[in-house]
Amino acid sequence: MCRDWALWKPSRAQIPPEGDWLIWLFLGGRGAGKTRAGAEWVRGVVEGGAQRIALVAPTFNDVREVMIEGPSGLMNIGPEAGRPRYEASRKRVVWPGGAVGYAFSAEDADGLRGPQFDFAWGDEVAAWANPQRVIDTLRMGLRLGDHPRLMLTTTPRPIPALKRLVKQAGVQLSHQPTADNAANLAPGFLDAMNAAYGGSALGRQEIEGILIDDPPGALWTRGQVEACFAETVPDLDRIVVAVDPPASGGPRSDECGIVVAGAAGEGPGRRGVVLADMSFGPAMPADWAARVASAFDSFSADSVIAEANQGGEMVRSVLKAADAALPVRLVHATRGKHVRAEPVAALYAAGRVRHAGRFAALEDQMCAFGSPEAGGTSPDRVDALVWALTDLLVGTRGAPRMRWM
Repeated sequence: MCRDWALWKPSRAQIPPEGDWLIWLFLGGRGAGKTRAGAEWVRGVVEGGAQRIALVAPTFNDVREVMIEGPSGLMNIGPEAGRPRYEASRKRVVWPGGAVGYAFSAEDADGLRGPQFDFAWGDEVAAWANPQRVIDTLRMGLRLGDHPRLMLTTTPRPIPALKRLVKQAGVQLSHQPTADNAANLAPGFLDAMNAAYGGSALGRQEIEGILIDDPPGALWTRGQVEACFAETVPDLDRIVVAVDPPASGGPRSDECGIVVAGAAGEGPGRRGVVLADMSFGPAMPADWAARVASAFDSFSADSVIAEANQGGEMVRSVLKAADAALPVRLVHATRGKHVRAEPVAALYAAGRVRHAGRFAALEDQMCAFGSPEAGGTSPDRVDALVWALTDLLVGTRGAPRMRWM
């Protein structure tokens, strides 16, 4: 392993952010280089004159095995002459210049009462037993020097303490997926992880380092979406391509929602399968119409369902220009998006919809839809999904039809 930070060529995410921040929160996937970034930051503040640094991990053993003696720990980076020594009896590391790093376990928040520091580094915050209490106690001990600061490194989990941190003033956020540090990992590790977990909520959290959460009020939950993934697709008696065209074309247009779905079965046993999310944007009319036509042919679909609130008959004309033979049915929204989506969300809750693949962007939109955090964003992918599954499963239009072979 390269011990020289400059030769290592750290990524932008691993370099301390500029500005007058109080907390640097580094979110990253497994093996993304979080520990190395934290250790190098500590080495930098020691070289800058810091004298007392708190080192906090889920347990004392984690402080020693990862933050201090690990391959990317404090005792294994930088020039040999400038590395600290570990004093096990006192649970601390001491640098040649006199600076001291004190080890603390997040299992004992009260152990941070009393001591004071210039800087602090907390590792794997999302795994701490009581993260909010430890962070609060730790921050109250940062009262030495001209500008005491805290760095927190962790693979994210949707815990309240972490969700509060990302919104706090004075917090600078960095993010790095595992892929950005692939050159320093065992050959094949990333490919194996992506093969096993890629696209899933667990993979996006543990490999991509993304904070996955269920906002309050959302119609879908991550648990529901994860549970609907299916490795096999049944024989489908009907397939549709649903399209939610953007309100305007051009480089600043919204996405065009394009979702392919099918269904099989009869009555209450009828099930829907989402086959593809082909949404994209910004989308010019000729481009999204061509993609709809391509999807129709690729999946041997029965019809195209197109929302016409924004363009009326022009939507049909644009689609027919791409393929004159497309069987287009225009639908008009007479109710709000949330009301239209509720029956479809209920189908997911009842286990009547499956996904034939991992559709990360669609899943994100689903799990934010209906929540205040979604703001005013246009849920184009969800709109297309709702039109497709409404046609297939809600009301009389969901009945199967004979398909000519």
